[in-house]
Amino acid sequence: MGLARIWHSALLVRIREPAAGARVLAGAQETTVSTAETGGLVAASLTCAAELAFTQGDIDTAVDLAAQGVREAQQLGLTCLLPEAHAVMALSALRQGDMSVSSDFANQLRDDALLGQTIHRPSQCAWAAAQLLEVQGGAASAAHLVVGIITDDQLVLELLAAQPAAAAWLVRAARKLGDEVLAKRVTAEASELAARNPGIRSVEAAGTHAEGLLAENPEILITAAETHRDAWAGASAHEDAGKLLADTRQERDRAVEILERAVDGYSKSAAPRDARRVVSRLRSLGVRRGRYPQYATHDSVKIGSLTNSEVAVAELVSQGFTNSQVGERLFISGHTVAFHLKKIFRKMNVASRVELTRTWSRISSADY
Repeated sequence: MGLARIWHSALLVRIREPAAGARVLAGAQETTVSTAETGGLVAASLTCAAELAFTQGDIDTAVDLAAQGVREAQQLGLTCLLPEAHAVMALSALRQGDMSVSSDFANQLRDDALLGQTIHRPSQCAWAAAQLLEVQGGAASAAHLVVGIITDDQLVLELLAAQPAAAAWLVRAARKLGDEVLAKRVTAEASELAARNPGIRSVEAAGTHAEGLLAENPEILITAAETHRDAWAGASAHEDAGKLLADTRQERDRAVEILERAVDGYSKSAAPRDARRVVSRLRSLGVRRGRYPQYATHDSVKIGSLTNSEVAVAELVSQGFTNSQVGERLFISGHTVAFHLKKIFRKMNVASRVELTRTWSRISSADY
């Protein structure tokens, strides 16, 4: 009975009914069963609670709960629960701009797949890995996963039903790959899913978002943003609409307003990497924001007095990215990256990128 309630809660979370999901989950956690079953119930409830926290933008709590769920599941040998927890942890790190940590969890997802543990909700794992690969190396590096998800009827349906932001992300990814057929296929799947499930707002918003992207219609995208119950997905739709409006000179003021909404939505979702991308676009329109979204930092790095921007640069340089590649990912120029690097070298008392990488690796190992 307890596990059935947790499953029910997870479904409510995935259609973005967090209040109802939290109530059902609380009831499940009060269920008393045998000792052997209690361990499994705890592990499953922690994983579900982690997903709930993630959808509400409480990333720190999501990561903490997912880590607890992993420990419980490993102790009980419930390997089927590991991929979901790892997906939450990977997406949380990616959302906060912590690439090395997200990469670590993505590697764990790969191991989960190799060990045959991703039978339950495999699309979530594939999507998490695809997002990380796309950020690290562009759409081409994630092409095999993007194509694999879209062309697998069961996989794409599972993902679209559980992730309101997935349809739009897949449309963008397909277009970056130059494959309009794939973009249309995702949009059709999302629209049909919405038609078959009237009244489920998250599914409706996802379908509208995909349609607006495919048609390059900012009005449809704004409607999607206002329909989304997921804050990050809503911010994404506002960003898509703002980008289209910014291309029309007469709509500049409206574009700024819509992009500002996107920044606020991303900030509320604890997604500084995405917020900074939109801030960069606002800057190109002549708009300066007083508050600047910050990346998560390592406590030990703070001792070295690095700024948040310097932490972000050091993180990416330590992964082997060139100055221009770092600039592309942080939405700053290569010259600005070089300027930050000079200050990083001085503050961390290192003389080269190799030495920085070695030092940064030790810092990351100590923190995680």
